[in-house]
Parts: sequence; C-alpha cells; structure tokens
Amino acid sequence: REALAAELLKIEEYVQMALSYLRLDSESTDYVLRRCELDEVVRGALRRYARLFILKKLTLDFRETHRTVLTDEKWLGFVIGQLLSNAVKYTPEGGRVRIYPDGETLVIADSGIGIRSEDLPRIFEKGFTGCNGREDRRATGMGLYLCRRVLTGLGHGITVSSRPGEGTIVRLLLHDGRLETE
Repeated sequence: REALAAELLKIEEYVQMALSYLRLDSESTDYVLRRCELDEVVRGALRRYARLFILKKLTLDFRETHRTVLTDEKWLGFVIGQLLSNAVKYTPEGGRVRIYPDGETLVIADSGIGIRSEDLPRIFEKGFTGCNGREDRRATGMGLYLCRRVLTGLGHGITVSSRPGEGTIVRLLLHDGRLETE
C-alpha cells in the first residue's frame, strides 16, 4: 500500500510539473506575493514527501530558519518540493537530507550520488538530464529548469554544487531584500 501511494505521488508530481510548465509559459503569471513563514513552506513540502523519506529510510535534519519571505507561497513550495524530490530520488536508501539556513540562504543538501562536474553547467537547461538522468531513465530534465524559472520570476536565485559520490548542495538565494528576520 505504501509503495502504491509513493508511485501515485510520483505521477502527481509529473502532472504538476507539466501544468507548472504550461502556466509559466502563459502571458501572465499567477504570482501572489505576500509575506510567508519560510519554515511553514518547507514543512508543507516535507509533509508531501514524508512517505518517500520513510520508504527509503532517509534521515532528515531540518533546522528552522525563523524567517519570513516576501514570495509566492505556492510557487516557492513547488520549488522546494522539486528539490526534495530530487534529493529523495538520487539519495540511496539510508542516506541523509539536510535543510538549514545559512545566513540569508536556505540550503537543501543530500548525501546522494551527486552530479558530475561536466554536467553542472547545464543542469538548468530545459530537457537536460545529464549522466544521472540517462542512467535513471525517469528524469525529465524539467525540474531544475522550472525551479530556476520560478525563482527568477520571484526575484530569488538558486545555485548548486555537487560531487559524485558525496551528494549535492542546493542554495536558494533569498537575499534580495525580500528575506527578513522575524
């Protein structure tokens, strides 16, 4: 039953990705900017992927940010969800995912398989799956592309550093004056 529910979540995720792609290419966005509790946005995404964390026996280390962000809660939640999906997909059973603040940045780090250095410059290109995506055969090359598009539209940024066999560190740059301490 749990495995079936996890597969349904993956299907729902692909449908959401396709719909998000279509929305982003429309003439107007549906961004609604307001002050949001960053920790609540993260918790919402974590609840959505909790079943996958449990099935893969992943350890989660979530440290609260105690911050508010002027952003669109739905779209930022979409981005964080995509990043968590990637972390779960590419982290072996028993691995670890950490979410923590670093100054004005939200960091999502995993102990997964990592990304080859020659693939890193292209990870935000539409349709690019890289070596891991070709081996996995389930990658669409759309997740990180959509993340960057959304974050750019919200005035935020994203950087990724990674080493094969050591994991990946994603930094959501919320430092443009839209992030405030409570």
